[in-house]
Amino acid sequence: MKLRLCTFTKLSIIFGSLIILSTALSGCVSSSNTSSMVVKNGTTVSVDYIGKFENGTVFDTSIKSVAIKNGIYNPNRDYKPLNFTVGDGRLIKGFENAVIGMHVGENKTVTIPPEDAYGLRNDKLIIPVPTEAFKKANITPIVGKYIYVRGAPAKIIKVNDTHVVLDFNSPMAGKTLIFTIKVVSIEK
Repeated sequence: MKLRLCTFTKLSIIFGSLIILSTALSGCVSSSNTSSMVVKNGTTVSVDYIGKFENGTVFDTSIKSVAIKNGIYNPNRDYKPLNFTVGDGRLIKGFENAVIGMHVGENKTVTIPPEDAYGLRNDKLIIPVPTEAFKKANITPIVGKYIYVRGAPAKIIKVNDTHVVLDFNSPMAGKTLIFTIKVVSIEK
């Protein structure tokens, strides 16, 4: 009788261990399994991304090797996943909308029209300023350079004897953007 009890006890331990192990491997043990989490409005997410123009030119990325390969590497930048809260308005609307519904590890390529990116170009944001204002500020206007006017960046697009023409449109205004996005992590 004693022998049977020991054998039964050992078998119970083995079977119990197998049940626990199979449950753990199936992912049923933890209710906080991040692979089942989905990005939704209000969640904090980390993503790697590659941003391209329609012609295929890479203009931005969170991935160092991609930046180096495409000639846009900046040694002063920290290349790491972009961390943001969906819906907080920090990013362009099209990018935030693109990650909604994604899971950790999921990849997606999206095309974002100007209306959901940096907007359409606005001719009202192209403003001539008298050349005299630049002389008084001791600034030599050079076409193609950016200056800040009351905290807003403006590109000098034309210089003549009487006026300097400033463009306050974003350099990305009017452009369709293509992003490849990979969700790295999701926080509740």
